[in-house]
Amino acid sequence: MVKNATHWDRLFPSLSNSEDAAIARFKRSANTVTLPKGELVFHAGAPCENYLLVLEGKVNVQTITETGREIVLYQVGAGQSCVLTTSCLLSDEPYPAEGVVESDVTALAIGRPEFYEALNHSSELRHFVFRNLGKRFSGVIARMSDVAFGSVDRRLARMLLRNRGSADRIILTHQELALEVGTVREVVSRHLKGFEAHGWVRLGRGYIEVLDHDALDGLLKKPDQRKIPSDY
Repeated sequence: MVKNATHWDRLFPSLSNSEDAAIARFKRSANTVTLPKGELVFHAGAPCENYLLVLEGKVNVQTITETGREIVLYQVGAGQSCVLTTSCLLSDEPYPAEGVVESDVTALAIGRPEFYEALNHSSELRHFVFRNLGKRFSGVIARMSDVAFGSVDRRLARMLLRNRGSADRIILTHQELALEVGTVREVVSRHLKGFEAHGWVRLGRGYIEVLDHDALDGLLKKPDQRKIPSDY
């Protein structure tokens, strides 16, 4: 019997419905792991020992610049695999960055030997792995382009719209937002005060409430016309 059959059906249906014997062995070898918020999943220089598929939660894959600033390269959420993990397994190279649990994670871990064995014997699994690698890699490039060339107000607006909850509240600190946006806390705080002055958000203790979705969306669609004044 395949372990975690429900998870395979829900998040990875292409593998769940496969009749490939190698994929069946691949799924049987998967072990469920749980990691609490703040846990280090991997660090720069460490060897890659497992192929990971996230079932629940979120992992920040981040790097530290020469000045000591942390920058989130991308996030791995439910139903996704990690670009760096896959790349390191395929190239047999150590991790060049670190992965930190952003919210409690449950994942499936397939050991390196089992991953290689299945990859060698299953064209279906190769298609799954490389399709996910390509899809996630294009997202990483877009993220890097945004951090390198996009304005902070646009990146912050996108992050607020993406992370707002059912009550339009974002439970993230200014430092956590800065890490995801790719800047420093002081810059995020300054831009948030600008947003608040315009009536777009309300800043509370430990939360940010989105008040004007259209205004924030306008920053993404017409960035040159909706800039925050420099005196903020």
